[in-house]
Amino acid sequence: MRRRLHSGGGGKASRTLSHKDLKEMKEKVEQEEERESRDSAGFSCHKLQESLLSSASGYSNYRGILNWCVVMLILSNARLFLENLIKYGILVDPIQIVSLFLKDPYSWPALCLVIASNVFVIVTLQIERRMALGSLSEGFGLLLHTITLITILTFPAAVVLTVRSITPVGAVLALMWYTILLLKLFSYKDVNKWSRELCKAKVKTLSRSLSAPGLKENGEAVQLVVVYPGNLTYKDMYYFLFAPTLCYELNFPRSPRIRKRFLLRRMFEMLFFIQLQVGLIQQWIVPAIQNSMKPFRDMDYSRMIERLLKLAVPNHLIWLIFFYWFFHSCMNFLAELLQFGDREFYRDWWNSETVTYFWKNWNIPVHKWCSRHFYKPMLKRGVNKRVAQAGVFFASAFFHEYLVSVPLKMFRLWAFMGMMAQVSTGHILPAPQYAGGREVGGVVESKEGCLTHAPPPTHTHS
Repeated sequence: MRRRLHSGGGGKASRTLSHKDLKEMKEKVEQEEERESRDSAGFSCHKLQESLLSSASGYSNYRGILNWCVVMLILSNARLFLENLIKYGILVDPIQIVSLFLKDPYSWPALCLVIASNVFVIVTLQIERRMALGSLSEGFGLLLHTITLITILTFPAAVVLTVRSITPVGAVLALMWYTILLLKLFSYKDVNKWSRELCKAKVKTLSRSLSAPGLKENGEAVQLVVVYPGNLTYKDMYYFLFAPTLCYELNFPRSPRIRKRFLLRRMFEMLFFIQLQVGLIQQWIVPAIQNSMKPFRDMDYSRMIERLLKLAVPNHLIWLIFFYWFFHSCMNFLAELLQFGDREFYRDWWNSETVTYFWKNWNIPVHKWCSRHFYKPMLKRGVNKRVAQAGVFFASAFFHEYLVSVPLKMFRLWAFMGMMAQVSTGHILPAPQYAGGREVGGVVESKEGCLTHAPPPTHTHS
């Protein structure tokens, strides 16, 4: 209308004015719509969304629920412990522990058995020295090493089975030492063999071993590099035997100094947690086991399950305390005392989502030995990966049964079957998927590992 009324020279101005009017009207409309949307939003309280516990929500922070579960666990266990005190009284008796190690105060068969192991150490070192000098061939030296290792495995077992004065606890400790010695000397043999293969010039004289602390220069310890066969000395051998590792090296990583405060803290933890474990076993485990005898004799399955479930709580608690005591306190104390630099004795097994991850991360010294001296050599020989893994579990199951059946003189294959069951669990069952993510999955897998590595009292009477 306005364009028709105004023509000629005023047409351009009128068109410009109309554009401004339209722009102003548009802005007013947008402002009114925005005001209306704000007013309506004040009354709206719903939007499209999923529940937090649904997998489609993408929510994964369940730490508060786990904290709540921990509080419930503490409260329930506190009630059980109080009930135990009311029913049985205080059963903790430190003097009674001595009887677990000795039947006769003048007879120490387990300690004598440990001292006798020095013979195998000396024999192994002398064989390696002769092989380094060329006095023994590789084939004959391997034969002597094989005989030595078999004797290390069979000799203590024969002594435990024939000597009546040795106690089960003393027998377990002696056999554990001989098992560790077997793995260490096997590694010692392999590494020296690899060193001979890499060594081009045969060295006739033995240089100083440098696995012990280096010379001091300007007030600081200097670690030099040892070259084969300079490692074939008693000092080097016994350093390796006491070092918290099963895998031998010519040059171990060394810490610069001994931290006295760190050493004292670990010593305090060692003393405190070993007393705590003994007290919990006497107060909690022993009465539960004694009350479990009748249901097992009568084959009352409902009561048997109830007794096992009652043992599960203290069993897991003592296992966790043992893990911290041994793998953190004891091994760090020994490593600090010997200035051993590699302190990776465990990884985050508590976050395990599969059985395989748990076994790879809860005991690093054993895992490194199995991988270095058993699993990888089998793969190099063309063995299938799954067969090699089953072989590792078979060896582990054998040593578990060896450490349980021989001291108790009861050959029931419980520990062996428990370990071999892990093979099917790791290969057949898929990795569990839980709404709680890694946290809940880690709890389930860790509890399964705890059941396999239960303390001796549970294995003994279950």
